[in-house]
Amino acid sequence: SLFGAWAEPLCAAAEIAQSSNVLDVACGTGATTRAAAGRVGLQGRTVGLDRNDGMLSVAKTHAAPVEWVEGLAEALPFEPNSFDAVLCQFGLMFFDDRTKALNEMVRVLRPGGRIALTVWDDVANSPGYAGMIELIEKMFGSEAADALRAPFILGDKKVLQDVLNDGGLARSKVTTTTGTARFPSIREWVRMDVRGWTLAEYIDDTGYEALVSAAEKQLGMFVAKNGSVEFAAPAHMAVWENR
Repeated sequence: SLFGAWAEPLCAAAEIAQSSNVLDVACGTGATTRAAAGRVGLQGRTVGLDRNDGMLSVAKTHAAPVEWVEGLAEALPFEPNSFDAVLCQFGLMFFDDRTKALNEMVRVLRPGGRIALTVWDDVANSPGYAGMIELIEKMFGSEAADALRAPFILGDKKVLQDVLNDGGLARSKVTTTTGTARFPSIREWVRMDVRGWTLAEYIDDTGYEALVSAAEKQLGMFVAKNGSVEFAAPAHMAVWENR
């Protein structure tokens, strides 16, 4: 999946070690949480928190020693200084109140602990998504296109740094890493990522079929001979130490 490749680098950046206590905020279906649990082992504690119970019920189908908690990033249901590391993989863009969510991550982090989070780079640096957004704008209008733009709204490093500073994470170290988005086909890309991720409420079955065939015609430059899709999807990673 698009997110799985980022799980280990994020855990490494947070310096998650055996017997650490780790919280993964906006854990989704838990790819990053499970990577953290693999590092922590049974002596530590791994918690995945998400506000979406549908995501959590998928997460629970994977066998992993993780506590799954339904809750809000802006009001973490944990005591102060509870965790050695707090992770947030591609969640910050979607919080209702980013400042409050970051304040909460700082509150539950122990002195000496680390917060590590990722956000997608500017969509201009991810040509597949830029092309798909353009296509959706033409076919379904700007509201639908904006739903696919939303994941990229913290792509500008200055904007990201301002958000981090407001949330109490000044002196974060921000690095940009090139990742690759890979899908078995254009149809699967549209199904999993576009319709499943951001556009479910804008596109019905007929619209979905129309988008697949338009994308097959117009986004062919991202398709290999075997039909699989691949393009650059860079991300920024911010790491903050509680000194």
